[in-house]
Amino acid sequence: MKTKKEKIAIVGGGLVGCLLAIYLMKRGYSVSVFEKRMDIRKHVLGMGRSINMALSNRGLRALEEIGLADRMKQVAIPMSGRMMHDVNGNLSHQPYGQDGQYINSISRTGLNMVLMDEAEKNWAQFFFEHRCLSVDAEKNEIEFQHFGGTVHKQFDLIIGTDGAFSAIRGSFQITDRFDYAQHYIEHGYKELRIPSSDLRSHLIEKNALHIWPRETFMMIALPNPDGSFTGTLFLPFEGEVSFNQLQTESEVTSFFEKYFPDALKMMPTLVEDFRDNPTGSMVTIHSYPWVKNKTLLIGDAAHAIVPFFGQGMNSGFEDCRILNQLLDKHQDDWDTVLPIFQELRKPDADAIAQLALDNFVEMRDLVADADFLLRKKIEAKIHSLYPEKWIPLYTMVTFREDIRYSEAYTLGQKQKKIMDEVMKRKDIETNWENLDFEKIVNQLQS
Repeated sequence: MKTKKEKIAIVGGGLVGCLLAIYLMKRGYSVSVFEKRMDIRKHVLGMGRSINMALSNRGLRALEEIGLADRMKQVAIPMSGRMMHDVNGNLSHQPYGQDGQYINSISRTGLNMVLMDEAEKNWAQFFFEHRCLSVDAEKNEIEFQHFGGTVHKQFDLIIGTDGAFSAIRGSFQITDRFDYAQHYIEHGYKELRIPSSDLRSHLIEKNALHIWPRETFMMIALPNPDGSFTGTLFLPFEGEVSFNQLQTESEVTSFFEKYFPDALKMMPTLVEDFRDNPTGSMVTIHSYPWVKNKTLLIGDAAHAIVPFFGQGMNSGFEDCRILNQLLDKHQDDWDTVLPIFQELRKPDADAIAQLALDNFVEMRDLVADADFLLRKKIEAKIHSLYPEKWIPLYTMVTFREDIRYSEAYTLGQKQKKIMDEVMKRKDIETNWENLDFEKIVNQLQS
């Protein structure tokens, strides 16, 4: 391995930027992290983005490689499945996978602070309140706004981890032959809160991701260690049932009385939360190439996705792990690694972007559908009989980090086509246990 004297700038001190800084510092690079916000460890920042995340195997594997997985598991809450709430308050549970398989509810801010501390412990330098204005990829130079003035800094390598509205990518967009597309879904989201009981315990099942599916919209809730839940309402911005129709306290209360009566009983601060927390939008971003000279886009800066498969953070963490793996393989030859990285990861980024959009329909609508539930039951049976031949799509994405997103998408589409035919069979509801499961599995080879 060659001596690493390169000075690397990471623009964006969020989850992906801090993780990448740790990886690169451990490789011996000099890393400077620039963040437009103040230091979140010293200042309470405004609400708006989800305060907890779903950490699954792909993200955990990266944390294992830098030695933080066990520490983060200790402050995470395992969620073994979905808990559905119908309008009457009836509950039904859908396991995410087999026994022992779960995703983890974890604090976004808490994880970010741990990663910052770890990066600094490995001698990464942080520069807060530095807003990136532009990058000159030909000169490897970044322009920052800092306290009303501008500063220019030059590096051997620049990596943009500055999120869906990346300034680094913005500079790429005015260069030749750069492809870019963004798509906002019609729904927005608003953070709400279910507090803990008087005994600081959880009012509803702790080890589950709660969903209130209502066909064209939904609410979810993830558990927090303090006994509370972070709820998120996903609702169209406009239309008959939309954020636009919820302008007064009475309209908000009536809406929840009609669609989420069991949740309303546990939300004493609903009106205040609804008024005070902003309504966020959700965007999917496709871009390419991710590399211009010695400047790289990674994570949301390259491929932002909607949150409905819980893979935004996990895919960004996987980006970091794959990049580190390629640096191992090619002895830190960045000229070789950068083009290989983008060619390798682009199909996976496109796949998880589509899967996240597809899963929104499943979460808000299909999880309460009898045919869908039967379909899942049949697939679970097939998987139990042929565990390595038929793997449910959710399992491939969430629990099998050895399977690429693009491979999961392709195989999932094939399995969907087979199951569409299975579900058309006469009396499937009563005779599904008599299916020729081996014949169904063998169709994957055809």
